[in-house]
Amino acid sequence: MSNKIRVIQYGVGPIGARVVRLMLEKPSLEIIGAIDTDPEKVGKDLGAVAGANRNTGVLVSADAKSVLHSGADVVLHTTSSYLRHVADQLIACVEAGLHVVSTCEELSYPFRKYPELSARLDQCARENKVAMLGTGVNPGFAMDKLVLTLATACHRVDKVEVHRIVNASKRRQPLQKKVGSGLTVDQFYAQRDAGIIKHHGLPESTAMIADSLGLQVDRIEETIEPVIAKTMVKTDFFEVPPGRVVGVHQVARGLASEAANIHLELQMYLDAPDPIDAVKITGVPGLELQVPGGIHGDYATAAVAVNCVPAILEAKPGLRTSKDIPMCYLPGIV
Repeated sequence: MSNKIRVIQYGVGPIGARVVRLMLEKPSLEIIGAIDTDPEKVGKDLGAVAGANRNTGVLVSADAKSVLHSGADVVLHTTSSYLRHVADQLIACVEAGLHVVSTCEELSYPFRKYPELSARLDQCARENKVAMLGTGVNPGFAMDKLVLTLATACHRVDKVEVHRIVNASKRRQPLQKKVGSGLTVDQFYAQRDAGIIKHHGLPESTAMIADSLGLQVDRIEETIEPVIAKTMVKTDFFEVPPGRVVGVHQVARGLASEAANIHLELQMYLDAPDPIDAVKITGVPGLELQVPGGIHGDYATAAVAVNCVPAILEAKPGLRTSKDIPMCYLPGIV
């Protein structure tokens, strides 16, 4: 009898495909089902759809209910950033008795923004004796879990600052589009105001840090501004002339009165020089950590999601967050 963890992949977009390719390198995991509604993918072998250059024997299906009741242990869910858009998908997973690891950014710490929906998801998972987790690289690691891990060495934490600079030219096409690449400034602001242009997760990371470290945060403010090209910028997907948008400069601040106890700053734009992830904790002792070159979001998102699979099986039933889950590397094929 196989003792492998049986996994279903829900969503085979760029991140889902990367998750599939990584899972195929993990001997302890067995993919037994795949769900996607794209007619170009339905009925095809998951390996071909995910660019794995091998057949898996698993066909992509649009029949979520049938796949979810095929005897798996856990679902890797990679469909949308918006929690309201995927809530029904998540509930269907847990009602089928499956643990869930999702890359939905708003699921990473939804308690302040969606208190009623959070309670509903938590109750549903508890009733079905499974755990649900929203995670990834950011939110889920670089601007929250990494902070909490570093703070373990502190007697007292007074303030947290995180700066993340990402060269979006090295990222997938949907992300380059999501940060506004090629738009005029007016188009950027229009799409920002419509909720289209932004990186999701900074308020969630701010709330997770505040609640975990006991930092007073009465309100969370977020600003989203364009980064403008000074010279011609070219990627595999965009050609942006000077004066147009190449990305976002986004800041979330956790405020008590007018003092910012938490400051999270993200610059994500095409051809960003000197990418970095940097954490600074003011406290006793004060601590700083830098990752020169930054943490590659596409690789790390897939890695965090896959590496959390064994831990989610051991987690207490309910809606969990990355602060609750021990993150450990899952060995692969050598």
